[in-house]
This record gives sequence, C-alpha cells and structure tokens, in this order.
Amino acid sequence: MSGDIAVLGAGMHPWGKWGRSFVEYGTVAARAALADAGIDWRDVQAVVGADTVRGGYPGYVAGATFARALGWQGARVTSVYAACASGAQAIGAARAQILAGLADVVLVVGADAAPKGFFAPAGGERPDDPDWLRFRVLGATNPAYFALYARRRMALHGDTVDDFARVKVKNAALGALNPNARYRKAVTAEEVAASAVVADPLRLLDICATSDGAAALVLTGMDFARRHGVPDPVRIRAVSTITPTFPRTVLDLPDIATDSAVAVEPPPESFRASLARAAYEEAGIGPEEVSLAEVYDLSTALELEWYEDLGLCGPGEGAKLVRDGVTSLGGRIPVNTSGGLASFGEAVPAQAIAQVCELTWQLRGVSGARQVEGARVGITANQGLFGHGSAVVAVR
Repeated sequence: MSGDIAVLGAGMHPWGKWGRSFVEYGTVAARAALADAGIDWRDVQAVVGADTVRGGYPGYVAGATFARALGWQGARVTSVYAACASGAQAIGAARAQILAGLADVVLVVGADAAPKGFFAPAGGERPDDPDWLRFRVLGATNPAYFALYARRRMALHGDTVDDFARVKVKNAALGALNPNARYRKAVTAEEVAASAVVADPLRLLDICATSDGAAALVLTGMDFARRHGVPDPVRIRAVSTITPTFPRTVLDLPDIATDSAVAVEPPPESFRASLARAAYEEAGIGPEEVSLAEVYDLSTALELEWYEDLGLCGPGEGAKLVRDGVTSLGGRIPVNTSGGLASFGEAVPAQAIAQVCELTWQLRGVSGARQVEGARVGITANQGLFGHGSAVVAVR
C-alpha cells in the first residue's frame, strides 16, 4: 500500500497581531483550504486540530472547536499537542486516518492568538516541569537559549554575526513577496546590526516575534483525489515525529542539563538530524533530491543549524551556504521561501501546517515572485519542547 496522501487544499489567515480569537483565524484558514480543494464542508469526514493551549479551554479541544465553528455536521474530531511540532503531528494523525481507511477527506487546522513578547510558562508552582524550571532557576527565556546556540556555532564553526544577518536579509526579502507574512519589508545587514541587542550576539531582527495566524490543509486519499478530478496532486510522502535518543550531549529547550555531556562522547547524529533522516528514509529519497526546504528559524543562527541537520551540507558548513547564496531564491536549495518565522512570527499550532502550505504552493508552481523553478520535492523541519519535533516530505 502506498503511504502517499493528497494535499487537495491549502489555506491561511494572514499572520499579524489582530486582537481577535484564534477560532476566527482558524475558520478563515479552513474555509480557504476547502475552497482551494473544491470540497464542501459537509463532505469532510474528520477534523484534526492542533491545540492552542494558551487560548483557554476551547484550545484544548481544537478539533471540536473548529468543527463547531464551521457548523456541526457529524465529522469525527481529533486534537493534538506537540508544542511547535503540533501542526505536523496533526498532519500525521490525519494521514493515519486516511491510510487506515477511516476517512477519505480530513481537514487539518492550526491557529493561535499569541501573547505579546516572548513565550513564558503558565502560572503556578510546577517543580517537575522543565519548562517552568528553566525560567524559575535560570531565567532562561527563549532568546537567551537562541543566543547560547549562536555562541556555540561561533565557537565551534567560526560563524559570525554577519552570517546570522545574511539569514535575516534573505528571509525578509522573501517575506516581502508573501501576502500572508506579517513583516513584508526587505531589510539590510546594516539594519540588522543596528537593531537592539536582545541576547548577545543576537539582535532584535535575528529573533522571530510571536504572532496571531492560522493555516489549514484538506488531505485526502489518492483514489479520492483522482475521483475528484485531480490526477496529479501534491502528495505528502513522509511525516517524521520521532523522539530523541540517549545520550543527549547538547542542550535543547527546555532542559537545563544534558544527560552525560562530561563522560560520554556526543552521538554521531543529533535529534534534529534524526528527524530529517527518518523522513528521508520513509520517503525513499535523499537530501540531494530536495528542491526546497521550510525550516524552523526561531533565530537566524538556528536556521544555519537546520541546513546541516537536513543534510544540505556538512557540519559547520551552514554559514558557507548562506554566504554563497545556495539557500536564496535561485540558489541550489532555497530555504524558507515563505519568508520563514522571521517574516511570520510564531503562531505555534499553525506554523508546521503553514510550512506544508508553502510546499504545496511551490510544488504546484503557483508561488509567483518567490517560485522555485522546477520544484518537485520539499521538506519541512520543526522542533518543539519536551522531545517533540517533526519533518514532512511533500512531492509532486
């Protein structure tokens, strides 16, 4: 049995700070995806929602939240939470239902109305919660962690603040071409350097914001797609959501200690690299076949790390890729043609879904000025708290 499923519809609500309910954003994105697919809402057999935990009680049952907002019609519902990988987990849950024969048409939705400023843990005393502990014990906000990772790259590989700025310049230029992006303005390296230092060596323009926004997909079986008149749809071929393995000798949020960094040599493969490897293996492809990638650029330095984790280059060679224009539009392997989180900001349940929306449009060849010529294979990458992560491979 083929593991492919079809992406018949993709839709988004533009990212920004709109001051409204995440349910409204998700409903807009869902209706856009249904219209793109040419599917009536009443024909949807299942809804998978990526949870919006900070949105209050309705966020904990996101599948039912969106099913109700669209109008109860009997569809089964599923809700998932996997931090920043929630959207990919939702895609994986939808894919499993389709391949199991439980549904022909599944709507996947993620939306958020994010708080202003950096994310902080929920209130209360939770000494067994590593996310709570890293704030309480260390005061280690997300930007502090991003800065530590940047310093690590500088020490190990010789990366510079100019290399980090090049990532922002690249992504901002692409975001300026994307009508769904929050920040639609090109920036220069000088403007990055002149922005305020948030956590040295990273500046304000090196770090993504928090945003409101939504994304949705209509996923179907291949037979349904053909019956629906789409003989050659974009297909999801792999969804990797594997967990880390011991030992973990490099700090990853929210942990504030490694397993055994002093006594044990680093493993040959990092957690993030293992996410990509599992996706490649499932899809039956290698990184040399990838046309474009959408990666989780919480900071400019982390994007460089993803180049290496995805096998686009060797360890320590990420900065060279961006210096040489390899990951720019027109380069050998464009990365974050959407503009990335640098241009969108974080809307946690939506962002992994939004990445697949971008792959869908690119593989269809309808991305306009940011189109990757001849795109045939795309991969996404995300990492979330508590051992969550994801990589999705889409093909045409």
